[in-house]
Amino acid sequence: MKSANEQTLLVLRLSAMGDVAMTLHTLLALRRQFPGVRLTLVTKPQYADIFRKIPNAEVLPADTKGLYRGLPGLFKLYSFLKRYRPHAVADLHNVLRTRILGLLFRINGVRVVRIDKGRPEKRRLTQPANKTWKALKPTHERYADVFRALGYPLQLTPEDVLPREPWPENLRELMGSGSLKRIGIAPFAAHEGKVYPVSLMEQVLRELDAQPGVRLFLFGGGQAEAEVLGQWEATYGSCVSLAGKASLTGELGIISNLDLMVSMDSGNGHLAALYGVPVVSLWGVTHPFLGFAPYGQPPSHSLLSDRETFPKIPTSVYGNKVPDGYDRVMESIPPGTVVSKILEVACVRQ
Repeated sequence: MKSANEQTLLVLRLSAMGDVAMTLHTLLALRRQFPGVRLTLVTKPQYADIFRKIPNAEVLPADTKGLYRGLPGLFKLYSFLKRYRPHAVADLHNVLRTRILGLLFRINGVRVVRIDKGRPEKRRLTQPANKTWKALKPTHERYADVFRALGYPLQLTPEDVLPREPWPENLRELMGSGSLKRIGIAPFAAHEGKVYPVSLMEQVLRELDAQPGVRLFLFGGGQAEAEVLGQWEATYGSCVSLAGKASLTGELGIISNLDLMVSMDSGNGHLAALYGVPVVSLWGVTHPFLGFAPYGQPPSHSLLSDRETFPKIPTSVYGNKVPDGYDRVMESIPPGTVVSKILEVACVRQ
């Protein structure tokens, strides 16, 4: 029988960006503790560059909207993946697609372990009343549990992050002088219930712009977001919008060189945490207790909406449920509080 260091693991995590990013800390711990394990990582094409940061791993982009679409596509994907002859499958996604793939591997004698997402306890934490109020297991540890069940007793450490990357050569002019404090601002999220109001975020930018020696890098995608970021870039001299200027690879290069990332409960915070960059996160109708706080960040870096005024928080796991009257929860986080925390964590002299 092959030793753990000689085995081949097939790892499934198709989406989304923040969740894919969170897997890397566990995969880095696996690579550190079991350097000989052969890793085959499967994800959607748009996230393949994130997985490619893992040393000595083969990344297989799976286009589930094209070649591998629907049930026939899953059979085709399985036929492709089984050529790699994995000894086990780590399903870090646990959705219908990956469960079907796992079933096909099981039928053929391959061991499969799926992530336990803790759905019952998350339901108890997000129910409108009589919540079971406690911090749940971090998602990074849930990923690690999958590998532990497969015989890899992982221990996650603060060192399980990626090294800083060179600044992207094609964006060299955006870097500025070496003495600048470079702060990323990612003001958007997939759901409105997790987005700090634009008017309040502009107040934050206005105050930060008045600080000497600061450069603010604005992250966002989509036409509407790009327009907002473009307006801020035109208004505040320290702001640089990256919308349409950088690929994901280019953004990762910039993120790795930041002194601080400011994000919502969203993917950019997790991308920054990948490099050990401090993250100040703003939370609306979700809450860090659900287990999705960026890796390695102290609780004091999470700025929370007022639960005394809005006791139903968290209203859902992903922020897609906003009860009546909860569309303004993030207004309970004053812009001055956000600015003070940013300057404190980034060590900007006031």
